[in-house]
Amino acid sequence: MIEDDFYATLKFKSGEEVFAKVAASEEDDRTVLLVTNPIIVEEIKNKFGIEGYKIEPWLKTTTDDMFVINLDDILTMSESSDVEMIMMYQEYVRSSNNKNSSNYSKIDRKMGRIGNVNDMKEVLEKIFKST
Repeated sequence: MIEDDFYATLKFKSGEEVFAKVAASEEDDRTVLLVTNPIIVEEIKNKFGIEGYKIEPWLKTTTDDMFVINLDDILTMSESSDVEMIMMYQEYVRSSNNKNSSNYSKIDRKMGRIGNVNDMKEVLEKIFKST
């Protein structure tokens, strides 16, 4: 039986901390968590304080988006109602789904300068020599 899903921060016994959409499920005589699109959130700080957040996938070498986690591997779990965090998560999931579909734009000159390393090297050397 699978419970309704919710957003949560999970702290693993290993020390890892992830944010994900989570659903609990009873299988045999144990409880497992179905974790969807787990992400790692890192604060980006400057000398004035927090500037923003860096979001990246929990596992970088897989295209799977759902994982089964044994509840015994979790140190603590906190259900989140933080609207800003949930919106960042949803935007990450939306953008990663778009990357997986073949919606890549073709590169053209309207996007900026198209060149190669040798051409740019020549340009930079001319600028350097003229100064």
